Amino acid sequence: MNQEDKELKFYVSLIAGLSAFLTPFMSSSINIALPAISKEFKMSPILISWVPTIFLLSSASFLIPFGKIADSYGKKRIFLLGIIIYTITSFFSCFSFSPFFFLIVRFLQGLGAAMIFSTAIALLSLFFPIGERGRALGINVSATYFGLSSGPFLGGILTYYFNWRSIFIFNGIIGLIIIFLTILKLKIKEKEIKSIKFDYLGFILYSLTIILIMLGFTFLPKLIGFLLISICFLLFFFFIIHQSKTIEPILDIKLFKNNPVFTFSNLAAMINYSATFGISFLLSLYLQYLRNFDSQKTGLILISQPLTMAIFSPFMGMLSDRKEPRIIASLGMALIAFSLFLLSFINKDLKIFFLIIWLFILGFGFALFSSPNTNAVMSSVKKDFYGVASATLATMRMLGQMFSMGIIISIFALVIGEANFDKNNYFLLLKSIRIIFSIFAFLCFLGIFASLKRGKMLKNGLKKL
Repeated sequence: MNQEDKELKFYVSLIAGLSAFLTPFMSSSINIALPAISKEFKMSPILISWVPTIFLLSSASFLIPFGKIADSYGKKRIFLLGIIIYTITSFFSCFSFSPFFFLIVRFLQGLGAAMIFSTAIALLSLFFPIGERGRALGINVSATYFGLSSGPFLGGILTYYFNWRSIFIFNGIIGLIIIFLTILKLKIKEKEIKSIKFDYLGFILYSLTIILIMLGFTFLPKLIGFLLISICFLLFFFFIIHQSKTIEPILDIKLFKNNPVFTFSNLAAMINYSATFGISFLLSLYLQYLRNFDSQKTGLILISQPLTMAIFSPFMGMLSDRKEPRIIASLGMALIAFSLFLLSFINKDLKIFFLIIWLFILGFGFALFSSPNTNAVMSSVKKDFYGVASATLATMRMLGQMFSMGIIISIFALVIGEANFDKNNYFLLLKSIRIIFSIFAFLCFLGIFASLKRGKMLKNGLKKL
């Protein structure tokens, strides 16, 4: 390998790593700031739940289409456009004057994030061959978890000493750094733009499915909630039929039909994130409302989980280059299920030491699962499908995160209703949290079987039938 290739690999890793840090940092720091945002805008529990949810809704709606577009128009082009949109909306968030303007900007920020998510892992997979890819992906996952771990800490400090708006300024500055690095250092000769027939009907069906299911969760247990979810499943059925027949689908169903490694690895990722994304959201509310901790102390406690992930993920990525990813990832899923089971017994008098230990177990389980699972997905497809595979995996992550918030919104609606957070209904908040953790633990238990079902991998990355 010549010096130019080494330098390019370094900058691809750096840019992908910074972008992997960016959005998790935002999500985890926002979770710490939610009580402050709720107080300023006088938002109910359900409305405040939409601060992370609307971002996920937008990202999940556009991920697969942008993965398809990136494979045809160029991964660098789409990545750069995405980071520009994400950075601009980060600065716009600082000037939010109402909860609804803030939510609109968060939706647009999710659009930019969709472009980033659908291309960053694809760029890494393009430049790191099988044998090196697990290590590269492990470092990238470590950057993700470093963002998650620094988010509560830095977000808590920024919110405590300045204001929740300062989180978005910090995020925007990192976005500017990524933009300049991409323009100046990512010298990639992309192929000519291919003329493609974009599947607009597929995109509409897919997006409506995502939007209606989240709206359905919001309106549960009312009749309209069940009606919206029923329509969602009907639209999804038509989407699958349409994708199997169209010439240029936004989601190649054949990737799932003929590739159990790809299919079950993606399913395991969706289940995993469905059961885990809402954890920091719930614990932030628990620590600040029920335990009366400030945002700074809350951040210091919550840092234990993602910091553990950041430390161990690179090693697990390298291990998945040599050992069967299925076994490593399944063990990780089992550890996550166990830690969620412990969290389902959380109470107002729980010793913080035990909470930190449970979060450590959770973080180690995440490290075991995430890097090997990502390696399995990206190594199970050909180079021409890296964009779609990356976007599909990111979509499973976004869908899982969205379902996680959907479960939270539904339980909040059932147990707390439209009441605002106050001391008179804190016992309802605790009841909701315990129910949700029980559901999460059960989901992860099911995820163990999905992870084991994927089958074995060969050294060349193809599935073993």
